[in-house]
Amino acid sequence: MAAPPLHPDLRAARFFPRSVTGPRRLRALRLATRLAPRLRERPGVEVVPLDGGATLRVHRPAAVPGPAPALLWVHGGGMVLGSAATEDDLCRRWADELGVVVASPDYRLAPEHPYPAPLEDCWEALTWLVDRPEVDASRVVVGGASAGGGLAAGLALLARERGVDLALQLLVYPMLDDRTGARTDVDARPLRLWSPGSNRFGWRCYLGGLSGDAVPAPAAPARAEDLSGLPPAWVGVGTLDLFHDEDVVYARRLRAAGVPCELEVVEGAYHGFDVVQRGAGVSRDFLAAQTAALRSALGT
Repeated sequence: MAAPPLHPDLRAARFFPRSVTGPRRLRALRLATRLAPRLRERPGVEVVPLDGGATLRVHRPAAVPGPAPALLWVHGGGMVLGSAATEDDLCRRWADELGVVVASPDYRLAPEHPYPAPLEDCWEALTWLVDRPEVDASRVVVGGASAGGGLAAGLALLARERGVDLALQLLVYPMLDDRTGARTDVDARPLRLWSPGSNRFGWRCYLGGLSGDAVPAPAAPARAEDLSGLPPAWVGVGTLDLFHDEDVVYARRLRAAGVPCELEVVEGAYHGFDVVQRGAGVSRDFLAAQTAALRSALGT
């Protein structure tokens, strides 16, 4: 049986690897991330130290009368890689285009800092943002891509538990379910950049010694039994993404629990397609859908 086809705009991805992350590559990938030219300091980015040792990169819009809406945007990287600085261009774009304060936490990474450290770093960043006098606390969104989307979904669960109201959770191909790594029915042929092996490695690093019923819902949001009372959601994922099934199920469960949820499924799109091939038409459309969801939720 032939593998499902890539989207016509993404045909170059047939030459891409199925996986880029694993225990043998982690050190080299982290070094490459730190040395990447786009991580050079940019003017206009405020770096705020957080109590737990993490930092927060803050992008403020041009003069906005009165308190502004805000977005906490969490970077991806499988819980083991990445930096908030890699999100500077996107965060600055949303800050300028939507007139919102955008903050992105440089949370501590696994395996050196397993759950709950990364999530609590993000929570500290969220509370810092909500408490700012220049932020309208009634219009705050949490969002992220891949592992960042999983952390954003975990933040939404914590916010419900800890009494913080959110306007939206923007979940871009989020990493939600550690149990996906145990599936034996996954066709890995069409996958790109994030494989079942990568997924098992990322979850193993993040969860430390936790497994089975000991995994709490904020760590793996798909394990949450009750999704009622969560903020509205936007969930986007490609059909050739390992996370497709878990993301679609989560979106449907949100709707069943009475949570408004918009689900955007992109035919023939792989994990991270919009970052790797950001100039493709389908990638621009995907970003436009996210921006429209933000604009609607924040009333900008």
